[in-house]
Amino acid sequence: MKPELDDAWFEEADSFVGAKLVRRGRPKSDNPKQPVSLRLDREVIDWFKRGGEGWQTRINEELRKAAGI
Repeated sequence: MKPELDDAWFEEADSFVGAKLVRRGRPKSDNPKQPVSLRLDREVIDWFKRGGEGWQTRINEELRKAAGI
């Protein structure tokens, strides 16, 4: 089945400006995060998750404060 090529599809599609590919979406970060595997107590995770979306970012902020950076 082929997608319907309507205005909404074209708004989301990558495009070319001359020969340069212009991608849609979030731009690449100058300081990208590094994925890690980390074991934390269930209570710690639950406490941060109760704050809603962004719980991983809040953990990162708290770790930065604790490290003094």
